[in-house]
Amino acid sequence: FSAEQEAQALRKAMKGLGTDEDAIIETLTKLNVSQRQQVLITYKSTIGRDLIDDLKSELSGNFERVIIGLMTPTIMYDVHELRRALKGAGTDEGCLIEILASRTNAEIQHINENYKLQYGSTLEDDIVSDTSSMFRRVLVSLATGNRDEGTFVDEALAQQDAQCLYEAGEKKWGTDEVQFMSILCTRNRCHLLRVFDVYRVIANKDITESIKSEMSGDLEDALLAVVKCLRNKPAYFAERLYKSMKGLGTDDSTLIRVMVSRSEVDMLYIRREFLAMYGKSLHSFIKGDCSGDYRKVLLRLCGG
Repeated sequence: FSAEQEAQALRKAMKGLGTDEDAIIETLTKLNVSQRQQVLITYKSTIGRDLIDDLKSELSGNFERVIIGLMTPTIMYDVHELRRALKGAGTDEGCLIEILASRTNAEIQHINENYKLQYGSTLEDDIVSDTSSMFRRVLVSLATGNRDEGTFVDEALAQQDAQCLYEAGEKKWGTDEVQFMSILCTRNRCHLLRVFDVYRVIANKDITESIKSEMSGDLEDALLAVVKCLRNKPAYFAERLYKSMKGLGTDDSTLIRVMVSRSEVDMLYIRREFLAMYGKSLHSFIKGDCSGDYRKVLLRLCGG
C-alpha cells in the first residue's frame, strides 16, 4: 500500500474533463478505513488540495454519499449519522435505534466524546430535545454505553428477570415499560440470552412476540432491535438491508449506512444471514435495486 500512489490515482481520476468514477471506486474500495485516512492526509500534503472537497465537487447523489462515507473515520461516520437523524428534517428514529442498539460500550463512549467536540452539545441532550416519553428513555439508556459486558450468567437472577418481564407485560393489564428497559438495556448478553430462554418457558411465547403485542411504534422498534442485536447482530443488519430495499422505493439512508459502517466489520456474516433469511443473495438484491456507479460501489462493499 502506497498512500502517495493512491492519492495520485484519485487526483488523476478527477482531473480534466469528466470524472473516472470506476477508478475512484476501484481505489477506495480496495483500501481499509485507516488506509483511506492516510490517503486523505497524503493527498493534501502532495497535491495541496482537500480530497473530500474534490470528491464532493466531482460526484453527486447517493454515489457521493457512499464515497464520502467511506472517507470518514468509523466513529465520526456514526456521529454524523446520529446528528443527521436528530437535526435533519424530521427525526430518523430508525437510524438512532440502529446505531445505539448495535454498538459496543467503547464505541458509544467514543461517539459521545466526538459528538460533543463536533457539535458543542451532548448526544444525550439532543436525544432528549428531539424525542419523547419511553422511547426517549430507552435511547438515553443505550447512549450511556453502560451495559454489563461480562459473560457471567446468574441463574437465579435470570429466572427473576424472566419472571419480572412476564409480570411487567403479558401478565398485567397495561405494560410496565421501565422493567423492560432496565433489564434489556443493562444486563450482559449471555445473561439475557438465558433470560429469553427462561421467558419462553414461563410465557409460552418468545420475548419478541411479547414486545410486539405489548408495545408499539418507536419503543417497540427500539426494544426489538436490542433483542435482535443481542441474539445475532449480522442477522439484525441483514434484516435492515432487506427492509431498505424491498417493496417500492429504496431507503437509501439505511442502505448506505449499513453497507458503509459494516463493510469492514461483519459483512461476510451479514451476507450469509441474508441468504439464509431471504433465499436470495444480498448481491442480487442490490443489483436489482440500485443502478449506475451507486450500484457498482455497493456491490464492491458487499464483496461481490
